[in-house]
Amino acid sequence: MIRIVKNDTVKVISGNHKGKVGRVLKVFPNTKRIIVEKVNLVKRHQKARSQRDPGGIIEKEATIHMSNVLVVCPKCSKPSRTRIGHLSDGKKVRVCKSCSEMLVTNE
Repeated sequence: MIRIVKNDTVKVISGNHKGKVGRVLKVFPNTKRIIVEKVNLVKRHQKARSQRDPGGIIEKEATIHMSNVLVVCPKCSKPSRTRIGHLSDGKKVRVCKSCSEMLVTNE
């Protein structure tokens, strides 16, 4: 089970962007990388595709490895690790390790 999903709020714990907080925009589970909003911005030279979509130098988010971020718990509002818990019907859920609150997936 993936411990970081789309729309989670995460905090960067290592690297050049340490301390920044953002929302997960996209998850790449095969390479264990994610795109976080307003974190790891890179400049790309883009060719114009139409009148509406002009070219130029644009800034966009690049991927960051999942091991460099921690999920921010909505209840205790602290970055914490997650563990996998089981409901009474056998379904797996993500649980905050510090406050034992269930993390809901809101995709």
